[in-house]
Amino acid sequence: QLRLVESGGGLVQPGGSLRLSCAASGFTFEYYAIGWFRQAPGKEREGVSCISSSGGSTNYADSVKGRFTISRDNAKNMVYLRMNSLKPEDTAIYYCAAADIGTMKPLYDYWGQGTQVTVSS
Repeated sequence: QLRLVESGGGLVQPGGSLRLSCAASGFTFEYYAIGWFRQAPGKEREGVSCISSSGGSTNYADSVKGRFTISRDNAKNMVYLRMNSLKPEDTAIYYCAAADIGTMKPLYDYWGQGTQVTVSS
């Protein structure tokens, strides 16, 4: 059974950092691209970052470029999203997702349950 589980969310002050993790199981992880998405209340789900199956190609939303870094460890079936210089507008539920081909659009086959990130003083 394919499963994606996010963790690492929480409450952080503006300017702070968090590292989100996405643990994958039940499928051949190294064959899949992984994307991170977020959804704030009343807003559509938006792409934050994605990484190719090998990890050799990454993409970021303009709003997070230079602040967020995506990475993966295929030996551990893990994907990470390092988030620095967090802003209140980064507040959202963050989801990881898996698909054959990575894209910044929410056209992924498999989704995790999400982890809440709240940036507030």
